[in-house]
Amino acid sequence: MFIGNVEIKGYAALAPMAGVADKAFRELCRSFGAAYTVTEMVSSKGLEYKSAKTEQLMEISDSERPAGIQLFGSDPLTMAHAAEKAMDYRPEIIDINMGCPAPKVSGNGCGSALMKDPKLCGDIVKAVSSAVDIPVTVKIRKGWDDKSVNAVEVAKICEANGAAAVAVHGRTRAQQYQPPVDRDIIKAVKQAVSIPVIGNGDILTAEDAQSMYEETGCDLVMIGRGALGNPWLFMQIYSWFTEEKQLPPPSKEERLFVMLKHMKTLCEYKGEDVGMREARKHVGWYLKGFRGASSFRRAACTLKTFSELEALVGDIYNM
Repeated sequence: MFIGNVEIKGYAALAPMAGVADKAFRELCRSFGAAYTVTEMVSSKGLEYKSAKTEQLMEISDSERPAGIQLFGSDPLTMAHAAEKAMDYRPEIIDINMGCPAPKVSGNGCGSALMKDPKLCGDIVKAVSSAVDIPVTVKIRKGWDDKSVNAVEVAKICEANGAAAVAVHGRTRAQQYQPPVDRDIIKAVKQAVSIPVIGNGDILTAEDAQSMYEETGCDLVMIGRGALGNPWLFMQIYSWFTEEKQLPPPSKEERLFVMLKHMKTLCEYKGEDVGMREARKHVGWYLKGFRGASSFRRAACTLKTFSELEALVGDIYNM
């Protein structure tokens, strides 16, 4: 499928998860078959104030292309300026966050809070689309709450103002990540617009991806929590669609090997101190389902050095 003039080859994209979808994780998922990746959300105000930490979030490696940079904010002009600055990092796509439910984002009128003001959504998309010469996409939710389910309205407004595609998470902001995702709203958006629609939510297996495609008619699926500690999911989905073959789950040895590779890359990019603090949550996800996993996850919460992680892996092997 194409987003504007950008070809996306494959069947599943990695969602732009804050605190998770950094360069190390995006590269890893790409190596396992993710068709497209998007950065963690980048604050338009942070770019306006020239925050070095904010700018680091936009670094994209050649191995993960095509890739998008996701921006969040509530002021059209500030968002347009942020998009212009993001172009220094050569993204193929600029994505606008209109779906984040986190209080520190939505509480400031950004993320999913934008869906309470459809006109503002359109103004932001128009400003950003006018500021850059690459495709602009939008990630939305079902609505703010059950009394304001307006994903179709917002998607149509975004399309009218220049959006090249829209990703839809089938829950309201109030629902956070429960109950099960509403695929009917994704289908309704797909039927209402002519631009590509990306279905997001509750894709944990290759079968989930297939049913998302079949039930919604979406053009691509986007995976968030299903990829945590499980980059193999992209390979399983690719195999399912190209060979109609169900790949077996990774072995204990492969899971530990990939975990170590991931955390080593994380430390290389961010330094061991920051890298190992961030590694703790990833290690917990990778160890899910292991015998004695609860005790190993508790040990992971105190990891400070990569050598400590290697020692932990040794203990797991000896179980």
